[in-house]
Amino acid sequence: MSSARQPAPPRPTSRDVARAAGVSQATVSLVLGDKWRGRVSAATAERVRDSARELGYRPNLAARSLRLGDTRTALLVVPALTNEFFARVYTGAAAVAAEHDFGVVLYPSPDGTGPARDPFASARAALDGVIASSMATEALGALRGAELPLVMLDSDPEGHGAAAHVNLDIADGMRQVTDHLLGLGHRRFVHLASAVDTWTFAVRARALRQAVRDVPGATLTTVRAPLAVTAGREAAEAALAAPGPRPTAIVCDDDILAAGACKAARRLGLLIPDDISVTGFDDLSLATAVEPELTTVHLPAEQVGERGMKALLAVLEGRPAEPGELPVRLVPRGSTAPASTT
Repeated sequence: MSSARQPAPPRPTSRDVARAAGVSQATVSLVLGDKWRGRVSAATAERVRDSARELGYRPNLAARSLRLGDTRTALLVVPALTNEFFARVYTGAAAVAAEHDFGVVLYPSPDGTGPARDPFASARAALDGVIASSMATEALGALRGAELPLVMLDSDPEGHGAAAHVNLDIADGMRQVTDHLLGLGHRRFVHLASAVDTWTFAVRARALRQAVRDVPGATLTTVRAPLAVTAGREAAEAALAAPGPRPTAIVCDDDILAAGACKAARRLGLLIPDDISVTGFDDLSLATAVEPELTTVHLPAEQVGERGMKALLAVLEGRPAEPGELPVRLVPRGSTAPASTT
């Protein structure tokens, strides 16, 4: 009586080799891809090769048919995940990465806003490239000399050091806001601007100034605040209580500051939008959580992440990244109305 055929033993994987050699899978990939010199010691490389031979490991060449990187891992550097926008950017990047058997390692700033601390000293050997927000640029100094492709998001397209840029049409978004408010008769504006000094906020300020300056009788006052509701409320409250004619519209650099502006108006006994209109930027979930709902500019955050990952893949394959800015659109809601005549 013949015995049942036994299933073939599972094929050894790079994880098995890494475990046997006492190293990471990234090190296995570097050694077996002959990219280890300068990154891994000769003794470690020999140990990895010995472990691979003993296990009978053979790399899966089909999985590497694309001319991409060694570890199939990208680093996404963002200021914070407390901001929904960057969480959505990650979602888009990870979706495209998964289609190409890539992973995305997320590096948010431990401080919540501002530049992330340098993650590269320990990570560069395990990365194929970096996608970074312009709000984390100070963390990128360590990339110099690391030979890692860099894709910048929402950053100066004339800036140096990046292999590709992925930008939203931020200036057009601010023009849409201004045209909307001017069409409602507003002429006295306050710009509640982000205190974070980055290209994207500079573009918003410049576009707003240019849109207002040629309109007869229009005035624009700028106040700055950190990206927090309380800071936005305090700055807006001071602007609304200042001497002289009260502004009829507050144009905010993002929805978080706009929420603060709405709180400031209520504390001063002003009705939105009857006494003052308020606009945001981003179209976060917060925009429809406040009452009245916020007129804001919708930014396709997931598309930013998708385009960023596609740009990195293109760079790794030696192709040009997709050109052009991603369009944005104004979403009018209840926080804006015709200007008060008082």
